[in-house]
Amino acid sequence: MRKILIGSRKSPLAVIQTELIIKTLIKKLQDNNLNFEIITFETHGDKNLNAGIKTTFTYEIEQALLNHDIDLAVHSLKDLSLNVNPEIPVLAYSEREDPRDALICNSDWNIKKIIGTSSLRRKLQLKELYSKIMPDLEIKDIRGNVNTRLKKLYNDGNFSGIVLAAAGLKRLGLDKNITRMFSTDEIIPAPGQGILICQGRLDGNYKFLEAVNNFDSEICATAEREFAKTFGTGCNIPVGAYAEIHGDILKLTGFYDGVKASLSGNITQAVKIARELSEIVAHEKN
Repeated sequence: MRKILIGSRKSPLAVIQTELIIKTLIKKLQDNNLNFEIITFETHGDKNLNAGIKTTFTYEIEQALLNHDIDLAVHSLKDLSLNVNPEIPVLAYSEREDPRDALICNSDWNIKKIIGTSSLRRKLQLKELYSKIMPDLEIKDIRGNVNTRLKKLYNDGNFSGIVLAAAGLKRLGLDKNITRMFSTDEIIPAPGQGILICQGRLDGNYKFLEAVNNFDSEICATAEREFAKTFGTGCNIPVGAYAEIHGDILKLTGFYDGVKASLSGNITQAVKIARELSEIVAHEKN
């Protein structure tokens, strides 16, 4: 029997996401010769929530992969560096969960309007969305994993609402708490939001991952991340991108620092579309 050691962040959401990948593999492969075990890591990003750099949530896991301490890694795609080490490539993209952002409010919402989010991408789009109907809206930083942020919302009294990714809430079974879902036009998501990826070594045998790879997710992720490369990612960089496929047509919408634009084309031209759109947005910004 071949044992596959899978690296994951130790947060409840990360473990659940890794378990989802394993369940999909077991269901589709029906191979009794594969045995999966999750190895959890507390990353620098988990220890230093003020870092504001997405890749700090993956570094220790990637090092373990390079050192052969694990066989595979599962990440939220939006946490992964835009410049992946070629020795540990992305080998599979999951079916996408809900890519939207969601607002969760407490009972104070009718008294005060203070939304918590650490994402500059969300802050700028929230201000634009509510500028006319809620000019007194205040937005404050909030950090921590999903459960930590929910505790701050309900117990600290400093926030009347918080914005989180709907995908994480749904995977944790917490979507019943959602007050409002923002459409992908109202708040353009982070590149790759809702997609999980499997990362392995270049010289490894990962044929079994074909069972979990989703073609549409791979194309959309490629376009979104290519767009973001022009501007960078992280909580302190206001960039968003969302791609959707209709037949053989890819529509990509990009956001950077208050500027939004869309561009469509054949799915085989995902990278070209992304680069052209980034040029359009950068030109409009300047």
